[in-house]
Amino acid sequence: MLDSLSYGLVFYVAFITLVYITLFFIAAGKLFREKDIKPIQYDKLLSSELAPPLSILVPAYNEELNIVWSVRSLLGINYKQFEIIVINDGSKDSTAQSLISEFQMVEVKSKVQWSGLGRETKPIRGIYRSLQHHNLVLVDKENGGKADALNVGINVCQYPYFASLDGDTVLDTDAFIKIMKPVMDALPGEEIVATGGSVGIANGSYVDSGHLSSDNVLLSRKPLVIMQVIEYLRAFLMGRVGLSRFNLLLIVSGAFGVFKKDWVIEAGGYEPGTIGEDMELIVRLHRRIKEKKSKARIVYVPDPVCWTEAPESVKVLHRQRTRWHRGLFESLWKHKVMLLNPRYGRIGMVAMPYFVFVELLGPVVEVLGMLTVVLGIFLHVVNTQISLALFLVMVIYGSLLSVGAVLFEQWIVGRYNKVADLFRMFIYALSEAFWFRPLMTAWRFKGLFQGIRGKQHQWGDMVRGNVMNSKKPGA
Repeated sequence: MLDSLSYGLVFYVAFITLVYITLFFIAAGKLFREKDIKPIQYDKLLSSELAPPLSILVPAYNEELNIVWSVRSLLGINYKQFEIIVINDGSKDSTAQSLISEFQMVEVKSKVQWSGLGRETKPIRGIYRSLQHHNLVLVDKENGGKADALNVGINVCQYPYFASLDGDTVLDTDAFIKIMKPVMDALPGEEIVATGGSVGIANGSYVDSGHLSSDNVLLSRKPLVIMQVIEYLRAFLMGRVGLSRFNLLLIVSGAFGVFKKDWVIEAGGYEPGTIGEDMELIVRLHRRIKEKKSKARIVYVPDPVCWTEAPESVKVLHRQRTRWHRGLFESLWKHKVMLLNPRYGRIGMVAMPYFVFVELLGPVVEVLGMLTVVLGIFLHVVNTQISLALFLVMVIYGSLLSVGAVLFEQWIVGRYNKVADLFRMFIYALSEAFWFRPLMTAWRFKGLFQGIRGKQHQWGDMVRGNVMNSKKPGA
């Protein structure tokens, strides 16, 4: 029986390795074809009438340390017409007061136009507009969670497209014109419902007045952060590029995504009480697209970059990853009717099975594999060949694919230009299977258990450092 279980585990790990390698080559092909495309004339795009006005929603909870710098970076973006709406979700710190004081904001007494999202939200305590920047608005509301804050932002915003950003996000100057390009390039009859952009980790870099230039991108020296940098590169440059190629993307990062407002309103907005509200909305949009038999698409654009602060302690990273996996379970469980359902096309027959059997259940299989080896040693029935094969396959699809992601970053994007930074990433990528992946497996397994048990959702507090408002020495 132990041998049968071992062979089953080897087959499963070999299968998901094949899946990841397939995504690797799909992403490589797409990035290779786009690598030599002439640089986009962003100034022409900005001056054209094709650039739709954009509302930028920033839900914030206890973000007093970074919120002012984040808003300053947003005010400096290169886009024709936009508004910034910060939604203070009942913060216990001075998030709202910091914005009101810094940007000379006054309360709006007149009636505010409502977008008509039918979902009930927590009461609004006040709406403020900046005297310095007419396109900057603060909505102060009672605490209801991130999804509730975003729903309030959708109701208050006035433009046909909105972007959802985390409160600690810093953007490249041209990020929005890049992420909106698929919308402007859409063919007649083609509709882009949502676009997602890549997310970089700012820890170790120099952020000056809310901006992070390419010259100031540096790799943190903390092992936990370096592994997250590699993990993000693999997720964005390989996973999401590959899935987006066939309109199979079920995740648009809550840190940086753009949505067409009328589709989101029709779908019912964000679902309060969920952890992965960003993924749940994307799955629901895909479901709505298929039910309407629409040709609308959800795409990923690897070029635009936003920067965020990654956890630097084991405690905070543990809390983040268990929460993420719990959110994955909730999103897939809520839409389980789509799984292997031909009515939903490739989403039901390919994307949903991938996220269920590879992403969601992956840690379960890995834990079973570890227990099988331990039990085999205890019972003196270890099959050395099977155990070695299982280990080698895990190293291949873990460490070596991470090395491939680092190569992608240098080949396509080239943000980390220092040889020492690249060398450290290569070394840490090769070490992933020996320490980082077991941690992720244990935490994801715990998150799945919590999701099945039905643990209640709350805002994910993260201990913030001075990453987002640091300045280069001597600057």
